Amino acid sequence: MTSDTTSEQTYDLPVPRPTVVTQPFWEAAKRHELMMQRCRSGDHLFFYPREYCPVCLSEDLEWVTLTGKGRVYSYTIVHRPANPRFESRVPYVYAVIQLDEGPRMISNVVECDVEDVRVDMSVTAHYDDVTDEVTLVKFKPLDR
Repeated sequence: MTSDTTSEQTYDLPVPRPTVVTQPFWEAAKRHELMMQRCRSGDHLFFYPREYCPVCLSEDLEWVTLTGKGRVYSYTIVHRPANPRFESRVPYVYAVIQLDEGPRMISNVVECDVEDVRVDMSVTAHYDDVTDEVTLVKFKPLDR
């Protein structure tokens, strides 16, 4: 079984470096909230964070809190990571999560056997406090 165990060990993998644009996302993750940008002009919700709406190019954006619930849209089980620093974590699930509110985001599915992950499986956000400063948004099966 592959699980999230970073709290039991020193986190030795790359961590995100927030920018002015992405900082609200990472601050929300640290609070164990999932937030994304919404375009006020066209009511478009999108991910990844940007300076303008990818649909209508409006700069009239706001941050909104999402439920953190969704489904596995697609996934792969990684056995040979592209970055050798992830070798100690294999196998792990690299997934596209279709959030209930619409956007898709790339993340990991944790807290279950990698063989149990399926397309359309219900998941919910899981917050992995990898350092005192950084929390990663991952997903776990909803029924657990």
